Amino acid sequence: MSAPLERIGVLGGTFDPIHHGHLAAASEVCAALDLDRMLLVPTNVQPFKTDVTSAPAHHRLEMCRLAVKGDERFGVSAVDVDRGGVTYTVDTLRDLGREYPDAQLYFVTGADALERFSQWRDAHVLSTLATFVGVTRPGHSLGQSDTPHSLVEVPALAVSSTDVRRRVGAGAPIRYLVPRAVADYIAQHDLYSGGSDE
Repeated sequence: MSAPLERIGVLGGTFDPIHHGHLAAASEVCAALDLDRMLLVPTNVQPFKTDVTSAPAHHRLEMCRLAVKGDERFGVSAVDVDRGGVTYTVDTLRDLGREYPDAQLYFVTGADALERFSQWRDAHVLSTLATFVGVTRPGHSLGQSDTPHSLVEVPALAVSSTDVRRRVGAGAPIRYLVPRAVADYIAQHDLYSGGSDE
């Protein structure tokens, strides 16, 4: 009798920066779907955000590593950053499928993103590469989607990466919105304050 496949969640995103809302969603999905672990996969360049300036990928990757340090359920993959160029989910899943051939992958994204699933590159093959999981706020339903999916309600945390960046730029505190190590990293590297992001 063969061993059961490892169940690996894949949470992709810009993570600019990663915050407690991302981590709460990852934790909730791990519990709801009984996943063995969750990989955070920072994008290199988002296809729907090519006109938006993000912190350099190496900074976003390091902030993810700092955010999950000490939590054995979570890991970070540099597969998209290492590939370079615009990040497409189909490439992410193919690369991770090669890296983890004996695993069942669960791609986690916002429920709103699943409603645009038909616009994703090579959408017709994506469902053969992973099970798709939409995360949503309690009481929020998912509209019509053309992909098989699971839906997981996660606690509603009033924090967004956009707000964190705005607060840093305004000199407002971000402690308790992001992990302490991430806040320290942002300050150390002068990210989002209008200074150097290199």
